[in-house]
Amino acid sequence: MKIALIAHDKKKNEIIEIAKKYKDVLAEHELYATGTTGTLIMGETGLSIHRMKSGPLGGDQQIGAMLANGDINLIIFLRDPLTAQPHEPDVSALLRLCDVQSIPLATNGTSAVIMLEALKNKIYFK
Repeated sequence: MKIALIAHDKKKNEIIEIAKKYKDVLAEHELYATGTTGTLIMGETGLSIHRMKSGPLGGDQQIGAMLANGDINLIIFLRDPLTAQPHEPDVSALLRLCDVQSIPLATNGTSAVIMLEALKNKIYFK
């Protein structure tokens, strides 16, 4: 399964902690991430991650293109709903593509844990 990991700046520590907790689960899958998020997770976990550009520099769109082509199966995107994002149109497009393609999307830590627990227990999406 191909999993994308994305986090806004104020959510990076949270996605790192989730990745550390579910390192063994994530290691069984092919991982993709936006630039800084991927670098931080790799540094803390040693997981192999294909890094895209930073979100504001087109990383969200790169993952969106993969999603549109059927190359992503699950997205964990920890969003900061209280901070305006300069690339909000890209974020909205990515979320819309998840709905169009029926791709599971976790936008907060709790939903991410539920999805990773499902993967841990071999309950796969799509």
